[in-house]
Amino acid sequence: MSSLRANPAVSSIHQSLDFYWGNDVRDAAMDAFHATFVRPGDLVFDVGAHVGDRVASYRRLGARVVALEPQPLCGRALTEIFADDPAVRVVEAAVGAEPGSVTFYVNTANPTVSTVSKDFVEAAFGANGWHGQVWDTEISVPTVTLDELIGEYGEPAFVKIDVEGYEYAVLSGLSAAVPALSFEFTTIERGVAQQCLDRTVALGFTSFNVALGDAMDFEFAAWTSAEDVAAHLAGLPHEANSGDVYCRRG
Repeated sequence: MSSLRANPAVSSIHQSLDFYWGNDVRDAAMDAFHATFVRPGDLVFDVGAHVGDRVASYRRLGARVVALEPQPLCGRALTEIFADDPAVRVVEAAVGAEPGSVTFYVNTANPTVSTVSKDFVEAAFGANGWHGQVWDTEISVPTVTLDELIGEYGEPAFVKIDVEGYEYAVLSGLSAAVPALSFEFTTIERGVAQQCLDRTVALGFTSFNVALGDAMDFEFAAWTSAEDVAAHLAGLPHEANSGDVYCRRG
């Protein structure tokens, strides 16, 4: 990690490394939260792994992890951070509805919000809380599907999807419910969250919950319906910004 922080060639992700790594209190809260879904020996897919803080949490819980990340610098960081860990497989690709390649829009000043979704970039333009965000580089990246990943690595106990507005495409490449997954939502694209909820219901997920922002805590005291979650998301103030919907099968 120290070598990455000292390397000027990866300076655009130094802010991410500083924010997501080195906070023991946050790590403990994340581990306790993830333990709801992850047990020793489980397989986890981290879709949009960025610089790997959640990968590290799943590993502390004893899971094997396939980390999906299309950004070259983040892929480089993941490969270096987990170089000595055979239980982590880094796949430098986006996840989508079908295999192939897509255009990836890079925000070099804030790579954590880089995305495949042109609609997300357009929704952020001029929106409160998103001023100054610029997606200034376009690259072509390969894509794989969740079904392909399951065919290669097996069924995961948990899938984390954090892909800045491209969540529905990721879910479109999955043909049946896994035990549990999460997908990110933003208040600038609530319609995408509704599409994702509809898709997860169609796949066979039956119970749902929400966590806002980076809080490792559920909004609902008990798991609830997709309809309740949809109403909750619709009623959030714009300032809530983002969070994750959690979905369980059976």
